[in-house]
Amino acid sequence: MNHSGKVDQDDIIRARNVLLASGHRTPREEVDAYRVLAQVSPASYLPLLARALQRLSYDSNSGKKHAACLGLREEAVAAARSIDPAEPARADVLYEALDTCQIELYSLGRRAEGLVMRAEMLAIGRAQAEVSGDPVVKGLCEWAAGLSEEGRYAEAADSMTELVAAILPDGLQGGALAWSLLEWIAALHDAGRSGEALAAFETLVSMEAAEAANDRGSMACRLYTLIGYAQMLDTYGRGEQAALVRQEALAVMTELADTGERKSWSGYQESFWAVLLTFSGAESDRPAPDGPRPPSGAAPMPWSPDAKRRYIDSRHALREEVDTLAPRATDDPSRHLAELVRLHRVLTIRSAAYWVNHTHLFAERMRSLFDDGVSLARRLTQHNPAEGTRTLARILIDRSTFHTAAREFGPALDDFRQALSYLGEAD
Repeated sequence: MNHSGKVDQDDIIRARNVLLASGHRTPREEVDAYRVLAQVSPASYLPLLARALQRLSYDSNSGKKHAACLGLREEAVAAARSIDPAEPARADVLYEALDTCQIELYSLGRRAEGLVMRAEMLAIGRAQAEVSGDPVVKGLCEWAAGLSEEGRYAEAADSMTELVAAILPDGLQGGALAWSLLEWIAALHDAGRSGEALAAFETLVSMEAAEAANDRGSMACRLYTLIGYAQMLDTYGRGEQAALVRQEALAVMTELADTGERKSWSGYQESFWAVLLTFSGAESDRPAPDGPRPPSGAAPMPWSPDAKRRYIDSRHALREEVDTLAPRATDDPSRHLAELVRLHRVLTIRSAAYWVNHTHLFAERMRSLFDDGVSLARRLTQHNPAEGTRTLARILIDRSTFHTAAREFGPALDDFRQALSYLGEAD
């Protein structure tokens, strides 16, 4: 194809032959063919070009990005924008192109540009919802996550409130509602809207209880929600109510230790556990001030690639900090032991968020971290009973949920009962 604005007829013939050939064609050949034909028949070929560019930018078979990934995705956005606004398919094609492009922008640390694209995605979603009458606006979840990472918590909470209000009347939707509720709770909590966060958590607890009672949901997930709810109640100074919720959790854990789950479930419970575990560590975690701040207690799926990478990679620096601080805490526990316990807990929680989705052997990868955390907390109790006892109870509860996720229900119950005794809540 020449660059004078005219399309060479030989190029058109070659492009059509590539698409009509019965043999295998590469993504590059498809893109080259659609680039030519989109100039001849834009209505037919611009949508195909936009999607072919996205496929070329990432090889799903090898799991590798093209060297010019961003450029290809930006070209896909430009192709989608060029589609006639009157074409019904334009909105979906443009939304998909923006989605893949914003992912790459975030991956490269170009966060402001990525957020702008998320805003455009949301505008498309709102326009589509207005036409269709569907109350669920596409793009709200991604927009809320982007806002939260920038510290715009109030706006993020408003967006998630709008989303949950739209999806709540339709029920579980294959489990999607539970994840949305978790993200909503995290957004409300980060925005400092304690009353709304607790009410949202109570909604999740009630839903998981009903699902478990009807054998439509895991008892373990019900347990995790109860424990997370109790910890949030404690955070907001509602200790008496938290103690009652922990007694309910004790009853569920006792049943699990006696009989196990009533039926087998897919592995989603482990991911559910890992997300709720981050709630318990939110108050001790201190995100870097100069980077994205993922929501406390939200599933990593809507996080940007940049935020995920920073969160997960921070394990290595945390490990070094813990190893450096350990001998100091031995020599001078009054000065360093409490900080060592805090850092070790952050390391444990971030490691759990990583390993739970990367290997079926996550329990073996994580066991020593939870055990070491309990040992450190016991040392803290000896040196500072007032602070250490409650810290030990919290970390024992962490380990009890880990045992539950690993389907070790007896040890889970033992740890939980010990924790309750330290909290003065034992029978």
